[in-house]
Amino acid sequence: MLELQNISFQVPETSGEQKEIIRDLSLTFKDHTFIAITGPNGGGKSTLAKLIMGIEKPTSGKILFNGVDITDMSISDRAKQGISFAFQQPVRFKGIKVKDLITLAAGNNVKLPNVCDYLSKVGLCARDYINRDIDASLSGGELKRIEIASIIARNTPLSVFDEPEAGIDLWSFNNLIKVFEEMHSSSTNSLIIISHQERILNIADEIVVLSGGQIAARGKREEIMPELLKGTEGCKFYQ
Repeated sequence: MLELQNISFQVPETSGEQKEIIRDLSLTFKDHTFIAITGPNGGGKSTLAKLIMGIEKPTSGKILFNGVDITDMSISDRAKQGISFAFQQPVRFKGIKVKDLITLAAGNNVKLPNVCDYLSKVGLCARDYINRDIDASLSGGELKRIEIASIIARNTPLSVFDEPEAGIDLWSFNNLIKVFEEMHSSSTNSLIIISHQERILNIADEIVVLSGGQIAARGKREEIMPELLKGTEGCKFYQ
């Protein structure tokens, strides 16, 4: 279980004042849940994801994972605790091949057919990609799918995805929905996905609406979606 206790995050502005991105936010994510976090641009969604992974450190508050205080833990230590993170813009690893990245993610004991299966799950032909370098020769969409394949291979208790649909073409996006559904239904792991996409919100167990660095709403998708579908101007959560 992931617990955020009174988390705040501030950044300095050029004026010398502090800008508050996340304000005294408390959230609990139970095990084996699929939570989608949405809300207006600039509401703090990506910052919240980075705080969970340790890319950013909260100005105040605590983060607990399975009862362990991970607030001051490094990214590597959080990964060892069982948290995976998929960036909005995937990282390129010059000199590392696709098969090596996925093998490393899976724990080095994975066999080649399994590596191929992970790539197939995200709509990539293993024969065409397994020996490719993870460098500038790959498009943003290809990198995103390879990153997601590595997350599937890691199979950690918690996986956090920051706008996984970014840079993905329509066919791949349709396949991506199936991947998330399978990840949720076939294991006891938990998913947190930052997204604006209606189709992703519609397959989540719960939706959290983040606006102005605070929780504007949280509830089952059937409770939250009707309000979100009114659009930014009509949605009370965005006011």
